[in-house]
This record gives sequence, structure tokens and C-alpha cells, in this order.
Amino acid sequence: MKRQDIEASITCFPICDYAFIQIKDIPFKEEVRHICRTECPRYGKSWSCPPAVGTVEECRSRCEAYEGGFLFTTMTEVSDMENMEELLSTRKEHEELTRRIKDLFIKQHQELLVLSTESCALCEDCTWPDAPCRFPQRMLPCMEGYGILVTGLAERCGITFLNGNNLVTWFSLILYREALEEPGTGKS
Repeated sequence: MKRQDIEASITCFPICDYAFIQIKDIPFKEEVRHICRTECPRYGKSWSCPPAVGTVEECRSRCEAYEGGFLFTTMTEVSDMENMEELLSTRKEHEELTRRIKDLFIKQHQELLVLSTESCALCEDCTWPDAPCRFPQRMLPCMEGYGILVTGLAERCGITFLNGNNLVTWFSLILYREALEEPGTGKS
């Protein structure tokens, strides 16, 4: 991957902060999954969230199969941080930006795992657990659902996440690796 090409390409996007990371720096914590299980109304209702994504150890193992990562944030202002409906309505722009940045990495022939904020909201009613995901290539699993302590990762990377009253910071993480060759074909 050509880091300088990615950095040159993202200048036209409203990214607030970013860092290229090493996979070993991602803090996985079972406690984060506990919060999903006890506090999130989407737990057990989406392919992008636990338990559908697997155990924290399975998620860690999946992430460790990648060579590196790109963590980035966007920010948006809301009139009231306590208004969850307004707060979540700002997420759609971040998710679309995440997909556009994903395309930059795909152009460099990378295999990717893209994680983002909250639970996937592509479909009004998720098919989990009765049928396969309708849009597996567009779904963005939740970083916290993977057991990632996002604030800990941000601190390790020097990324600010408490940006003042009424400012929402959204995170995404793109994990990448060179495309693996198919056995015996010489093709990736």
C-alpha cells in the first residue's frame, strides 16, 4: 500500500483526524462487549453486531490477519447531545464517507475489513439470524461490537475524541493486507 497516495487522496474529504496503525496496537476488551450486551438495543439484532460477529477472541483473530490499519474520524455538530435521534441521524454521512475511503484502499488491491460506528443501519429490518445479510459488501460491522476499546485506540494514536459540547466524533477503522494469492493460480 502506498501510504502517501492515501494521504494525498483523503485531503478532499472532511476527515478531522487520522492515523495509520499497527494491528498490535488495537486494544480488545471483553468489557466493551459487556456494554454491547447490557446497554445496546441492537445487540443480537444485526449481522454487524454481537453475537453475529463472533466472540471477542474470534474478532481479534480476524483483525490480526491484516497487516495494518487506518483509523479516522469525522465530526458533526448537533443541537443537543442528549437527543439520540438527532445524534444518530448524523452518522449516515460518516458511513458514506467510510465507504468512499474504503474505495481508495480497494484501488490499491488490498483485502479489507472495514469497521465503523454503531450497528449497521442499511436495512430497516436486518435478516439476522434467519437469512444471510442482504448487503454483505456494504455492511460495516461495529468497532465496539468487535470488542475494540475505541477511546483507548484513539489515545494510542493521538486522536482527540472529546471535542467539546455538541460535537459528535465518529470513528472508522480500515484494516488492510495485500491480496492473498489463490493456491496454484498465481492470481490474487
